[in-house]
Amino acid sequence: MKHWIIAACCALGLAGCASDYIIATTDGQMLASQDKPELDKKTGLIEYEDSEGRTRQIPKSQVRQIIER
Repeated sequence: MKHWIIAACCALGLAGCASDYIIATTDGQMLASQDKPELDKKTGLIEYEDSEGRTRQIPKSQVRQIIER
């Protein structure tokens, strides 16, 4: 329960950003994504576009949850 409250607070803190999704990682990072992150089934990586328009990838095992804003 405590982790959900922290994630929700961080997501609300990023509400001023132009992103549509927040990716919460297992190590506590909150990554902003402009578009819906997608899983590449071949590599096991989640691909997303960051707030600066760059394409990024993160292993699925490092993602705790994806929150739609």
